[in-house]
Amino acid sequence: MAALCQAAGLSTRQFYEEFRTLEDVLAALHLEVNGWAEQAVLDALAAAEGLPLAERVAVLFRAYARDVTSDPRRIRIAFVEIIGVSARLEEQRLARRARWVGLIRAEADAAVARGEAAVRDYRLAATAFIGSVNGLLHDWSAGWVDATLDEVVDELVRQLLGILRPEGWRAGRG
Repeated sequence: MAALCQAAGLSTRQFYEEFRTLEDVLAALHLEVNGWAEQAVLDALAAAEGLPLAERVAVLFRAYARDVTSDPRRIRIAFVEIIGVSARLEEQRLARRARWVGLIRAEADAAVARGEAAVRDYRLAATAFIGSVNGLLHDWSAGWVDATLDEVVDELVRQLLGILRPEGWRAGRG
């Protein structure tokens, strides 16, 4: 605790005025990291308005990946440190994941409405995709995947486009 306070330039009294425990710090950091990534995606969403689906997905996902990998501590907080700490943090982690699922589903449903994606319930697919994202970005950041970030993002974009446009799907046929 003393080292954390010293690194942050706070007295322990100041720390405890803001946080009760180290778990509270982790909870706040987790929300902040996810908030930064979400804002990056929402900003990209506005910039990608009107682009064809493949380009739009790439823009959105590149924004997310750039943000979450901009500091190795962000990946560690978002994908490693938060897991299994407590029931409270697990609930927070799952709530944030549900928000990401909702964002992916909303974008998928908008693509369906534009005739750019297959008609289906994307709830399970979005959840499965998030698992792929978390796993691959974590493994890449740990040095276990021999690829550039662009190659990792390209692979995840191909995966998402495969979900949105399964083999045999044709535009305008739902």
